[in-house]
Amino acid sequence: MNNSPVLLRHFAERAGMLPSARKGLAEDVPAPIVTGEGRREHLWELSSNLHCSIIGTCLSTADLRSHFAKLKEPKARTASDHELHSLGVMAAGRRDVPGKLLNKLLDRRHEGHIRRFAKARSVEEVRAQWRECLDKGDVPGAYWAVLTHPHTDSALVREVFGDVHMLSHLVGMSNRADIARLRELERDLGARDDKIARQEARMQEMAQERSALLREVEQLRMDLRRALEMAAAPAAAPVPERVVSLRRRLADEQARTAALAEKLAARDAALAESAARAEAQDAHVTALEQELTALESSVAGTETAPEATEALLEGRRLLYVGGRPRQIEQVRALVEGLGGALMVHDGGMEENTTLLPGLISQADVALFPVDCVSHLASTQVKRLCRDAGKPFVPLRTSGLASFAAVLPDLVAPRVAAE
Repeated sequence: MNNSPVLLRHFAERAGMLPSARKGLAEDVPAPIVTGEGRREHLWELSSNLHCSIIGTCLSTADLRSHFAKLKEPKARTASDHELHSLGVMAAGRRDVPGKLLNKLLDRRHEGHIRRFAKARSVEEVRAQWRECLDKGDVPGAYWAVLTHPHTDSALVREVFGDVHMLSHLVGMSNRADIARLRELERDLGARDDKIARQEARMQEMAQERSALLREVEQLRMDLRRALEMAAAPAAAPVPERVVSLRRRLADEQARTAALAEKLAARDAALAESAARAEAQDAHVTALEQELTALESSVAGTETAPEATEALLEGRRLLYVGGRPRQIEQVRALVEGLGGALMVHDGGMEENTTLLPGLISQADVALFPVDCVSHLASTQVKRLCRDAGKPFVPLRTSGLASFAAVLPDLVAPRVAAE
């Protein structure tokens, strides 16, 4: 996400990070103290402009609640998430017991990233490791490790702050639709779990009935065996009426047992089918939750500033092939709101695929949702983009969140043709 100098300066000034807004970071943040390999900065030594984003990005609400509970903070158990965040930001700027313990909590929580970044021996090596973590969505620990690294200079601080700041805008635009869908799936899963619980209860009742019937059948067999032994007589002797009655009862119970076995088999099949559907729904919900978690973990504790995103795409032309008609306008509004232009092809539903070469020649990058595009159209897009030396991006789904999730890589021309 290598933003242009103009765009980076725009939101850095809004955050009070350049001289045009207030003292620069070179004055706000003490210069790294280097002795041998140098030492890392403490939380209270960093600019107060960074404290909000550090607390919001690098610590969870659970971390803050546990931290202040140990400090006997009266509101630790009842405070809202925002109140906890504010307590953390205030403590971050003080070199007292709460501030020092907060610094230790950050070091302990992100120990692995600190050890990894400690291998960097120059600002460029620190920057390279930050870029690698940012591309993977591994932001919280890397953000803390960079800001406190002895080789990090003011320019790199502004750069990583800008990266995290801009992620918040992209997440804000993409999360709403997925959150609504997630809530709907959670309601569906709740109803499904209730249905499965009722089925399991009924299966247990039927199993108990079957066990009772089997015991009764076994008892009838024993009664019949005793009756036959008692009725043993010359061949001409008639069969006692009780033996005939027991045989009829045995036949009836065997028929009932067979019918119950068939019913149980049908119930087993229905339950297996329900379990398969439930497993598929669970997998889908898990995928959505993981996508939301990856996006939300990158959000800094900064306020959204829509005007800072107006030129994010800097006039880049995006070709969107396939997708659902009702979502095209949402995608178009998102692209145009970020300063780009969107060209659309329906993926061969009504429009001829012979139009694709001309559209790709005009586009800077092509995108297509793999769940809503024809095989012919996607194959042709890949071939034409490779021939033209232009990047293409397959999207996980046709949803707005999948589209917005790749925008950080579209800000600068870093998407490689596959």
